[in-house]
Amino acid sequence: MGFPNRIQTLFGFLDTRSEPNIITNVTIMGTSVATKGFALLCAFLLCWTSPSLQKDKHSLYYIYTALSKPVEQPGIYQFTAMGLLDDRQIDYYNSQEERKIPKQRWMKEKMQEDYWEKGTQSRKSKEQWFNVNVDILIKRMRHNESDVHVLQWRHGCEIEKQEDEVRFSRGIDEYSYDGDNFLSFDDKESQWVAPVEAALQTKRKWDNVPILNQYTKGYLEKECVDWLNKFREYGDEDLRKSSPPKVYLFAKKSIKDKPKLKLTCLATGFYPKDVMLTLRKYRTPLPENDTESTGIRPNHDETFQLEKSVFIQENEKAEYDCFVFHKTLSEPIIVRWDGKCINCNKGSTPTIQVGVVIGVLIAVLIAILLVAALLYLYKTKRLVIPWRNTNGAAQRNDVAQNLLSGDNYSNGHAQTAANGHAQTAANGHAQTAANGHAQTAANGHAQTAANGHAQTAANGGNSGMEANV
Repeated sequence: MGFPNRIQTLFGFLDTRSEPNIITNVTIMGTSVATKGFALLCAFLLCWTSPSLQKDKHSLYYIYTALSKPVEQPGIYQFTAMGLLDDRQIDYYNSQEERKIPKQRWMKEKMQEDYWEKGTQSRKSKEQWFNVNVDILIKRMRHNESDVHVLQWRHGCEIEKQEDEVRFSRGIDEYSYDGDNFLSFDDKESQWVAPVEAALQTKRKWDNVPILNQYTKGYLEKECVDWLNKFREYGDEDLRKSSPPKVYLFAKKSIKDKPKLKLTCLATGFYPKDVMLTLRKYRTPLPENDTESTGIRPNHDETFQLEKSVFIQENEKAEYDCFVFHKTLSEPIIVRWDGKCINCNKGSTPTIQVGVVIGVLIAVLIAILLVAALLYLYKTKRLVIPWRNTNGAAQRNDVAQNLLSGDNYSNGHAQTAANGHAQTAANGHAQTAANGHAQTAANGHAQTAANGHAQTAANGGNSGMEANV
C-alpha cells in the first residue's frame, strides 16, 4: 500500500472538494401535493430510523498522527495533532512549528496563555512517545524501515443532550497502524481489544496495569465530558451555526464499465455532518448495496460532503432523482436527473483539435517553403523586388498575403478556442465535480490526515501514552 492510501484509510480525515455549479437545486416546492406528501413522509421515516438525526449529539476528539520518517511534501509533517469539537478543529500542533495553537476565535479569547504553554509541552511529550513506538511496531511487524509507516491514535467522547440533561454516550480510545485497526479500549469492560495478533503483546501489557485502564475509563467518561461541556459553553454562538446542503446530480461515462454511465449525487456544504442521501428510480430508493458511497467527508470550510453513485445503462430513460434531508432543512431537497451525460460527446473533441493542429502545421510548412523559394529566386537575381517604391509596398503586401494565406486557419483556430472554451466551461467544470473530487479526496485527505491531530482533554495525556506498545 502506498503512502497516500495509507494516510487516507486511517480515520477518514479530511478531504476538500470544489463545488460544481452546473446543475440547479430543485426542492420539492412547486411539485404536486402527492409528491410533496410522499417526500415529507420519506423524510419522517428517514429521521425516525436515524438516531443521529433525532438526538442532539456532541463530541470531542483528539487525533495524533506520526510518520516513521519525514516526507518531502508540502504541508505534511512527521508528527501532527489536533482537537475536534463537534467535527470542527479547535487546536493544532505540528512537528515543524512545535506550538499548540488555537483554530477557533473563541478558543483564543477564552483559553489563557498558560493553557497553550502546557498544551505545547504535552504535545512535545506525545511526539517523543510516537517516535519511539512507531519504530517498535515496525520491528514487531518486520516491515521495511525504508518505507513510510503511520501510527495514529484517536480518543475522545460523545454526549447526548435532551433539554437540560446531558448524558455520556460513548468513549473512544483506539490506535491504527498503516491504516488498519491495531488496538482499542472497551470502555464497558475496562480492557483493551486486540483485533490483530501483533497487538496481543500490547493488550496483555496494558491490561496488566489496572491503574492505566482505570484512568482511561475515568478520562473518557468524566474528564473528557467536562472539557466538552466547557468548550461548548465558550463557543456556543459559533457552534450553533449550521449550513444546509447544496445538491447536484450528474452522469458521466463509466471508467470501469465502458457501455454504462455513472450517475452521481453530491451533497456538499452542510453542517452538522449527519445527512440522509438516497438515490431513487421512479421515486423508489435504490438498495444501498447497489450504490457506491464516499462516506461523509470534510470540506476545507468546516462543512461536509457526501457522494453516492449508481451505474446505469448508457441509453437509460428511467426517471432518477436524488433525495436529501438535513436537520437545517424544513423539507427535503429533490434533484431530478435531466437525462444528460456531461462527457459522452467529448470523444470528438480531440479529433477537432488534432485537425486544427495539422492544418496549422501544413500552413507553416507551406509558408517556410515559399519563403525559401523567394529567397532563392532573389539571391539568384531571378526575382527583383523594388523595396523602396510604392509598387514594392504593394508587392510586399502580395507576398505577405500569400505567405499568410490561411484565413481559414486563423478563423478555425478562433472558433475552436471559443467553442472549446465553452465546452470546457460547461463539461470541464462538471468533470471536476466528479473526477476532481476523487483527486482531492486522495491528495487533500492525505494532507489533512498527516496534518492531523489530537491532544488530550486540555493539555494532557491519556490512556496508553505512559506505556510503550
